[in-house]
Amino acid sequence: MRVFIAGIDGYLGWPLALHLAQRKHAVGGADLFLRRKWVAEIGSDSVAPILSMSERLAVFKEHYGEALPFYEGDLTDYAFVEHALRDFQPDTIVHLGEMPSAAYSMIDVRHAVFSQVNNLVSTLNILFAMRAVCAGAHLVKMGTMGEYGTPKIDIPEGFFEIEYRGRRDTLPFPRQGGSWYHCSKVHDSNNVMFACRTWGLASTDVMQGVVFGTQIGMTDTDERLVTRLDVDQCFGTVVNRFSAQAVIGYPVTPFGKGHQRRGFIPLRDSIQCMTLTIENPARPGQYRVFNQFAGVYDVEGLALKVQHVGRELGLSVQIRNVENPRIEKEEHDYRPDHQALIDLGYIPTHDIEAELRFMMIDLMRWRDRIESLKTVFTPDIRWDGGRKEVRFISNPQPC
Repeated sequence: MRVFIAGIDGYLGWPLALHLAQRKHAVGGADLFLRRKWVAEIGSDSVAPILSMSERLAVFKEHYGEALPFYEGDLTDYAFVEHALRDFQPDTIVHLGEMPSAAYSMIDVRHAVFSQVNNLVSTLNILFAMRAVCAGAHLVKMGTMGEYGTPKIDIPEGFFEIEYRGRRDTLPFPRQGGSWYHCSKVHDSNNVMFACRTWGLASTDVMQGVVFGTQIGMTDTDERLVTRLDVDQCFGTVVNRFSAQAVIGYPVTPFGKGHQRRGFIPLRDSIQCMTLTIENPARPGQYRVFNQFAGVYDVEGLALKVQHVGRELGLSVQIRNVENPRIEKEEHDYRPDHQALIDLGYIPTHDIEAELRFMMIDLMRWRDRIESLKTVFTPDIRWDGGRKEVRFISNPQPC
């Protein structure tokens, strides 16, 4: 199968390319390296030392014996997107090329507008280019479980049956995005669903939980293959950030009470799930939704798991709750379904502490890099407007 990855330089895109190549798929991709630029703008860097794309491509060829066709360009430029897809002729397009941070989208009007324009226009360009040059391809679109919000009822996989005034129908489940970024993903879902219904395109909209981890079972044998790992307030997912804090003795900082519940998934599980989705494509005209996560956890509970694993590794880990800069429910129900991928063969990882151990051992090798970046842990981007420091709201919990 020929798989084109938009956003191939990213946290998910690069390990997915490696995994698919190992499975003998032909892989190509595009990137403009914006993730590297956004993280630098925040004053941070990848904790894992990563190579330039030219170096990555050379190592890829060394490992797999073939070149990876790479297209440097902007996904909001329709001519570029159509050229890349026409040239590569994919069977599957994996769209990972969007701005993925809630906090970044909430900085100010410029960042909010950029987030929505970048995300919506890139997706629309891919849809129109698919129709023009590869209408039979399958689009795997990376969404987010954050599209659903935290409703008081169970969360299905995209659609649910509803009865209203004595009549029944199957409708898209209501979406309640919690940031300008999440709202852009909601709009994307509507656009992709419309394109499938109107043009007969095939797509799987992946509602992914919070990803964490450094390993996919391949890159530990050659550090040149490692994917990026961010720990800042915008691009460092919560478990990655907690783990980095722990290894340098910085307090682990849940927001507010820490009772927010979310779906979480290790990086290696995310790659396996996307592979299952790619190798079991949607039908022409079908728009399907997969909820992609391994388990549901609350943030305080994950902080305690980081503390426990840190203790086993000889670290002294304190937990200090900070004022929540976000406007979100901190006490809520959260019962999402995720049966579709299990039906395809996904076996979720439930030993979260084992995954934390792998990651924290990696992070201990990069302790000096984390130490140099510790100022980026401060969550000063506020949902109520502006940027201002938050304060600790609890005393340290001893190790």
